[in-house]
Amino acid sequence: MKTLRTAFGAMAFALACTLSPIAHAGLFEDDEARKAILEMRQRLDASHLRLTDELRKANEDNAQLRRSMLDLSGQIEVLRGELARMRGQGEQYARDLAEVQRTQKDLSLGVDERLRKFEPSKISVDGKEFVADPAEKQEFDAALAVLRKGEFAPAQILFSNFLKRYPQSGYKAPALFWLGNAQYALRNYKDAITNFRLLVATDPEHVRVPEAVLAIANCQVELKDVKAARKTLEDLIKAYPQSEASSVAKDRLTKLK
Repeated sequence: MKTLRTAFGAMAFALACTLSPIAHAGLFEDDEARKAILEMRQRLDASHLRLTDELRKANEDNAQLRRSMLDLSGQIEVLRGELARMRGQGEQYARDLAEVQRTQKDLSLGVDERLRKFEPSKISVDGKEFVADPAEKQEFDAALAVLRKGEFAPAQILFSNFLKRYPQSGYKAPALFWLGNAQYALRNYKDAITNFRLLVATDPEHVRVPEAVLAIANCQVELKDVKAARKTLEDLIKAYPQSEASSVAKDRLTKLK
């Protein structure tokens, strides 16, 4: 019995010895696993923290980017407003410039028109062309208009003043002719003869000369100087045989005694 008990004890000891390394190995493996799990957890925690930090920074960057975009959008709107204002100013400047140019053009045309009123121009009177100042033409036309209304005294003054003011005028011959006619109408025969003769001497080829010579004869008749009148009519017929005044002179000669 004692031997059996001893045998069982030996067997138990041997079994204990046999199982002890296995138990020890199991314990070692559990520690390694725990360490690995802890390390993995630490790495995960570190990764989580890193990711969390990166996410936070990304959110901050996105927020900053949004703020920058909002600022940029505001600046763009400000620039758009400024551009629209400048475009409006440019359009207004263009309108102002066009208005200034139109005004300048109108002023230039007005100045040119006023200058033309003082510039000499080509005139044609009694088939003769010459250059006369606007004021010169205006005064002659005014005197002639008065004469045509039958206002001989004012016409005489106007033509006399005209000849004094413009002694070399291209209007000189017609002015002398119409002055003589005004004086004839006023029965100022001697002065009329003087002006008609001055016309003949000034421009002997003028178209009014035959009429002026005939008018001289008429003045001489009115002055009762028949002899002088006949001589004047004869000279007229000889000098201007084809003129209408010559035909009238022939008729007058037959009636003079």
